[in-house]
Amino acid sequence: MLLLQPISKQSEMSIKVQEITKIFGKQKALDNVSFTINTGEIAGFLGPNGAGKTTMMKILTGVIPQTDGSAFVNNINVVEDSIHLRKKIGYLPENNPLYEDMYVKEYLLFLTGLYKLKVNKKQRVSEIIEQTGLQIEQHKKIGQLSKGFKQRVGLAQALIHDPEVLILDEPTSGLDPNQIIEIRNLISSLGKNKTVMLSTHIMQEVEAICDRIIIINKGIIVGDDTTKNIKAKIFENQSKIIVEFDKEVNLHDLKRFTSANTVKYNKNKQIELTMQGKEDNRISITQFAIKNNLNILSLQQSQRSVEDVFHELTT
Repeated sequence: MLLLQPISKQSEMSIKVQEITKIFGKQKALDNVSFTINTGEIAGFLGPNGAGKTTMMKILTGVIPQTDGSAFVNNINVVEDSIHLRKKIGYLPENNPLYEDMYVKEYLLFLTGLYKLKVNKKQRVSEIIEQTGLQIEQHKKIGQLSKGFKQRVGLAQALIHDPEVLILDEPTSGLDPNQIIEIRNLISSLGKNKTVMLSTHIMQEVEAICDRIIIINKGIIVGDDTTKNIKAKIFENQSKIIVEFDKEVNLHDLKRFTSANTVKYNKNKQIELTMQGKEDNRISITQFAIKNNLNILSLQQSQRSVEDVFHELTT
């Protein structure tokens, strides 16, 4: 497994994780995990199901303790001062527990009391309702809302006390495509003056809003860098080409002729080839087409994506 070293920056750290291990019975969910997230960064925390993402987020928010190691949020030890910690963090859990018998506006007003906000509480609730797009639904019971609007209420409760750090576990889960764009834009704007750590399985989301990515697999950090740097390191001297012919071809013959590393069909029934070196391998693909009496319908050099990085580091 290729382990990418964390970024080294002379910046103030909002989140600092030092050799965290978490054991449940005989299962080691986190294994000596260390990373930092700098103030003002939006960091994507990625990994397959069961990799340890939610466990790490629960430790950072003081929901569960670690077995070993230490973690700090804005220099607050997450175990030793968990009450103070909660004032600094906005947390949207994966399962998004809500009081479904309460009305949206009533629930948010209730939260301002829990946090003992020293501002105009009704005005603060109105601001958050507008910010999260809940105006139409604010007078409904939470239990009557669609999953997408419940997710917005969860995001609203994470923001109500204007925290310095946001930890969001699958923040766009259940949202339709338009809602996803709206929430993405909101998270991007929040990232201008807050530190954001979010987990998601939507790789386009990571590309769109994250400054960097931390990838965890089987409880171990396997990648940590900016999205640009991590792609450059993993796929250095390697290219990806997508081609579509007018007839079916023998993938084994194509691989042998072009000396490709891998050749496979993608979900669009196009052929993807990964090639070693910086040579323009489209020439050899064209020669293969001529030799086999094929017409090329499309041929393009593809840019590597975060999804490619994720696949490379977790399989």
